[in-house]
Amino acid sequence: MTRTVVAGIGNIFHGDDGFGSAVAQRLLAEPMPPEVHVADYGIRGVHLALDLLDGCDRLVLIDALAGDEVPGTLRVLQPDPTRHGAPPLDAHQMDPQSVLEMVAEMGGAIGEVLVVGCQPATLDEGIGLSPAVAAAVDAAVHLVTELVTERRPD
Repeated sequence: MTRTVVAGIGNIFHGDDGFGSAVAQRLLAEPMPPEVHVADYGIRGVHLALDLLDGCDRLVLIDALAGDEVPGTLRVLQPDPTRHGAPPLDAHQMDPQSVLEMVAEMGGAIGEVLVVGCQPATLDEGIGLSPAVAAAVDAAVHLVTELVTERRPD
């Protein structure tokens, strides 16, 4: 059986950076196949890295991703889990690439990595998503559900 890990990441105390956590919380209420593990990791990057040491065939990270799009725009990226060169690790501010590198350095193996990102409107201090990002949560739940239930070639 393949194992898929879906991880909501981000800081709920910085506005739209809490997007990953909001989506993960919604996904926890959705029926998922038994091989899919959903968790809200928030800012606990080291915890995520340690959980990934057991390995997984697919990792789906959900996060706010700043870019040039309109706030609330969703996109799916496929980063290279073997890329190295991230700054030194800070256990309280681990970005997704640092988590992937930490897993590799500790001997873990991750298959496919997907990032479901949402363009934030604000990352200022404060709890709660902006209206545009809050409106994207439902679409993100649907998108992640499709990603984890679609059949991938072996």
